Amino acid sequence: MFDEWTRRELLFALGAGSAKLMMGSSKLVAASASASVKPIAGSWFEFQHHATVEGVDWNPACVRFTAEQWQAKIKEIADAGLEVLVLMSTAAYYRTFFDTAIYPKWQLACADPLEAVLSAADKHKIRFFIGVGFYGDWRSDKTIVDPVANKYRLQSLGELAARYGHHPSFHGWYWPDEAEINPYYTPEFLTYVNTLSKEARRLKPNAPIMIAPYGTRIARPDDEYVRQLDAMDVDIVAYQDEVGVQKSKTTETSAFYEGLRKAHDRSQKAKIWADVEIFEFQGDVYNSALMPAPIERVVRQLEAVSPWVDKILVYQYLGMMNQPGTTAFAGSPASTKLYTDYQNWLKSR
Repeated sequence: MFDEWTRRELLFALGAGSAKLMMGSSKLVAASASASVKPIAGSWFEFQHHATVEGVDWNPACVRFTAEQWQAKIKEIADAGLEVLVLMSTAAYYRTFFDTAIYPKWQLACADPLEAVLSAADKHKIRFFIGVGFYGDWRSDKTIVDPVANKYRLQSLGELAARYGHHPSFHGWYWPDEAEINPYYTPEFLTYVNTLSKEARRLKPNAPIMIAPYGTRIARPDDEYVRQLDAMDVDIVAYQDEVGVQKSKTTETSAFYEGLRKAHDRSQKAKIWADVEIFEFQGDVYNSALMPAPIERVVRQLEAVSPWVDKILVYQYLGMMNQPGTTAFAGSPASTKLYTDYQNWLKSR
């Protein structure tokens, strides 16, 4: 028989052991939940941000970037754990970022920024999707039906494939004239996509094609939506979560992506990715500078979409993140904090 003192010690020991087991179990559950959140696999990328007021903190720096700085930025992005980059555009404001007769060329410190980033991406195993835009006025929803703009888009496809197609990092194509799903795609957008995709398949038959529509919150993933997915010649649809532009909340987006996942599973044609907005506006939406969002919000965004998508890309690393001490700094001082906070979150998973 145990005396009273021994009995108390035994009960205390059992209680402490149970508490430790419970604490250990809680930590395992937390670690498991964190590990199930997909990390950032890639980002949009650009030589100049098309919406000038939004890019005031990094556009001037990018104008001055040398080839060596562009290459350093690619290495930095790869070192941060990203493996995919989506070049937003090869032209903007009737100027191009490569040599062509379509438009005059942007006057940048680096004579051929596309060659600089692709050569670096070859070395660091980054896969690029090359954006065929903006030919014509990117601000107009009529650009996708403009015959002159369409002629230039098709011409640029051929020239880009001929000039840069030898790079292993030239992985795929991206059609950057965004569609609003309201609650479906318009016939004009389907024609725009399929016209470009037909030519792209001829030039680079194995290159995947991506689009990144908005209107995620109002998409209606029903039979008609599945029919449109079946009719659209793309391999990846990266839906904008629209949190940065304040159209959606992190508490809502999981349900949006769950519905779209079901539609994609029914179609079994295009993969579903996420385009997570890691920015916030300094002032009015669309009329002020983009700033890095706090890591707490970014993690909630990643948590919300992770169960439903194959891969998470962000808009965007450039301008919103900078490795401390980088030789290719582009963005506000707060961008080093988001970089550091994200790396710390990665290590804690």
